[in-house]
Amino acid sequence: MGRMSESVPVRCPACRREHVYAAPSYPCVCGAPVAPPLDRRGVATAVTHRVWDEDWIAVRCEACGRLDEWPYPELGCPCGTLLRIPVAGTEPTSEPPAQPTTRAAKTGTDVRGRPAFQPITIRTARDAVTAAALYLRWLGYRDIRRADQRPPSGIGLAARGILAQVDPTVRPASPRDVECLWLTAMTESTTCVYFSLAGYTDEARARADALHIPLFILDLTGTPQPVNDLADELDAAGG
Repeated sequence: MGRMSESVPVRCPACRREHVYAAPSYPCVCGAPVAPPLDRRGVATAVTHRVWDEDWIAVRCEACGRLDEWPYPELGCPCGTLLRIPVAGTEPTSEPPAQPTTRAAKTGTDVRGRPAFQPITIRTARDAVTAAALYLRWLGYRDIRRADQRPPSGIGLAARGILAQVDPTVRPASPRDVECLWLTAMTESTTCVYFSLAGYTDEARARADALHIPLFILDLTGTPQPVNDLADELDAAGG
């Protein structure tokens, strides 16, 4: 079995309010739930600004031994302070992750007997980025990280062989958004994929087809839905 989350007491450093927190579990590609180990003796700190390396933590799956990065546990206090929950130690991320014996499929089970893709519910922009990272990992891409170049909108993710843009805004992606992603991928000699929460304009879809860019819509369940044929092919074949 994978690591299950436990509840710990948390005090807000701003208003001194007490909370009880349990870290969410995320699905490893082997299907087991993974949650960061919480430090019951640690002290929560206020998040004042976002730094990618501090937003993610390396956690090993107890079921298959795979080491992957997951969102650092956080809690929003009613006073308005965002709290970062202390964890009980971390592991270096330079170690190559263990290879799972099977790889997940999108829904149900496909002809190769792969377990189903396990989405997470999207409530925040951070959840949208996590959902896209989980999906890329499920497709078979490794070493997912923040992209070196920041896109005009949304968040850029990079992995071996692919550049992804995650757009969690309520505005449908435009042709310019698609073209900027394509140009960035061209400079890095890699393929690319676009994830949008609000979808795409008709012109953006046409431009993506011309540039051979897979398009996905992130529904609120956290499941990427293919928008064009290229996305259908990527979903079926994996990375």
